[in-house]
Amino acid sequence: MAVLEKIRVKFGILISVVIALALLSFIIDPNTISQVASSMSSKYRVGKIDGNSVSYQDFDNELNYQNRVFEYMYRRNANTDQEMEYVRNMAWKTFVDRYMFLPEAKKAGIQVGEAELVDLTSGDMVSPLVSQIFVDETGAFSKDMLSNYLHSMQYDQSGQAKMFWDYLQNTVTTDQYYVKYNSLFNAGNFINPLMMTDEIAANNNSVSVEFVMLPYGYQRDTTIAVSDAEIRDYYNAHKKLYRQDASRDIEYVVYEVKPSKTDISDANQKVVDVYDEFSSADNVRNFLMKNSDRQYTDEWYKKGELRTVAADVDNFVFDSKSGAGAVSEVITKDNTFYVARVMETAMVPDSVFVKGVLLQGVQTDLADSLLNVLKSGKDNFGNVAAQYSAFSNPQSGEPGDYGWMTKNSMFPGLESIFTAKVGDIYVVETNYGKHIVEVTDRTSPILKKKVAILEKEALPSGNTINEYYVQANELATKADGKYETFRKVADEEGLAVLTRNNLREGEENIGSVNDRTKEISKWAYEAKEGKVSNVLNINNDYYVVAALKKIHKKGYTPVSEAASGIRSIIYNQKLGEKKAAEVAGKIAGLGSMEAIADTLGTSVSTREGISFSSYMNQGLDPKFIGAVSVAEEGVISAPLAGSIGVYVYKVISHDTGASFTEEDVKNRAAQMSYYASQSLLPVMMQDAGVEDNRARFF
Repeated sequence: MAVLEKIRVKFGILISVVIALALLSFIIDPNTISQVASSMSSKYRVGKIDGNSVSYQDFDNELNYQNRVFEYMYRRNANTDQEMEYVRNMAWKTFVDRYMFLPEAKKAGIQVGEAELVDLTSGDMVSPLVSQIFVDETGAFSKDMLSNYLHSMQYDQSGQAKMFWDYLQNTVTTDQYYVKYNSLFNAGNFINPLMMTDEIAANNNSVSVEFVMLPYGYQRDTTIAVSDAEIRDYYNAHKKLYRQDASRDIEYVVYEVKPSKTDISDANQKVVDVYDEFSSADNVRNFLMKNSDRQYTDEWYKKGELRTVAADVDNFVFDSKSGAGAVSEVITKDNTFYVARVMETAMVPDSVFVKGVLLQGVQTDLADSLLNVLKSGKDNFGNVAAQYSAFSNPQSGEPGDYGWMTKNSMFPGLESIFTAKVGDIYVVETNYGKHIVEVTDRTSPILKKKVAILEKEALPSGNTINEYYVQANELATKADGKYETFRKVADEEGLAVLTRNNLREGEENIGSVNDRTKEISKWAYEAKEGKVSNVLNINNDYYVVAALKKIHKKGYTPVSEAASGIRSIIYNQKLGEKKAAEVAGKIAGLGSMEAIADTLGTSVSTREGISFSSYMNQGLDPKFIGAVSVAEEGVISAPLAGSIGVYVYKVISHDTGASFTEEDVKNRAAQMSYYASQSLLPVMMQDAGVEDNRARFF
């Protein structure tokens, strides 16, 4: 909501500016107005794909749709950061497919027909996307469950079942386009018999060679000069290697907010002060609401599951002596204090099969009458659910079947199903509505316990937080917004200055602060080069003062930034040429490798089994391996300028083996096809000029 509010505020500003531009249009060149409007509109769009703009409203609509699908599939909203990121990625993929991939696939002549879609969703060649959803108790695809789902869909008044089926059909169709496109793409990576023979021969050939190597050394040759013109020529000839995305180089100082010794002692004392009251409280739920960081739930735990809280808590709860009413001593883990109280023990199954009817809205008033109908046997769950239920399970297909439920795959609030008797029908009220449920089967019960946990984490107090803020603010104030001053102050005070280069927009992890650090990225993309931030608050866990050292714009690395690396490349090339010429002069007229070695003050080395096909794994200079692989046998070479020195060599023999087979060729071809298919979509996105601005909004 906070992000949405910011968007609304910014759009309000945008409207005001657009009105102002309209008034100024009488005195400003229309072309200038067009450029400004274009720049502003790009700032407030989520993305651009092959010339198609994705507005915030368009993306938000698709995001809402994907959220409904997620909720239907998993019976809950996307709550965690990972789940919300998954939903956003699925929404973005929808636009990538719609505006880029599907048009490209159709241009290639690919189509997915209606009859084909029927086969993929309910026919003889069902897609894995469908077969993995409609499964029986053994986990195998069940056509009966699929048929039941399709049949019951017409009775679903909520429309959710139809919504999910439409989603499946669209997803299966798009997936089939990908399958066909990849097949078409990979079909071009074939190896004919001649290519097969050549590759087998090349990979079974090896070389035995004598050689001497004169290393370049590390002392710089001051007689070799590299001009600015040479650097520009090299840059222009290799410009595609210097393509870059937008990024920022920052330096920053982190102040991690930790509880003080006083804070830790205070948290411990709070637990001690209420220990006796917790041990005897009749209403544990209300007590924990007032006094604990962890609230009470009706969840049944088995041995090992409470280790995620603390190993000592689990050990106490499942000690043979810890029956109902047992209370632990104060348990400490890191800066958190726990007291565990066993509330109930019972033999409880891990999973139960549930039939149910979910009533929502005004239909909740029908709960009692429908309960009586089901208890009396006048009607069954299937018919009642088909007519009234707001939920149908795609994994069961049969109306009224909630299916097998575990504590991690049930409607929150239905914990009572695990201790209900098989065959009992009753009503449970949850946040989703009223459920009429019946447990019809269950797994073998095992020992489980309900546990109340008094938990108090030592958190930084207001005074502690303020102390860290004061330290961070002192640095920001002294830096006065200037990078040079920031570095000077940090060095004088002995502060650890951290560096993060090539920071992308919206990136959340920047090294030492791996805790949703978009605030830092957002500042870096709004600041000017050389500026220093005010104190940045990261989730109240860190205070950060950052300096923007360098801005890298999307496009190509400027030649001035690439010059240092290019200079080294050209220098090394010239050094190799010079050293090779010097060696050639020294060994002119010499007819043996031993004489050459003596003249150069080195020795002759011998290497067998050198193969060009696996040059990466031999510990030799790639230039040397390539040269000896095709050299004539028995002939002393001219000096070769390698990567680390000058080589003179003589091939002793070319050898042929048989270890590289036709199967190896096929495996390598399959591997190359896989790599090519993985790079296909990124290359298409680059060619389509895909602009992904989601990080500005989420």
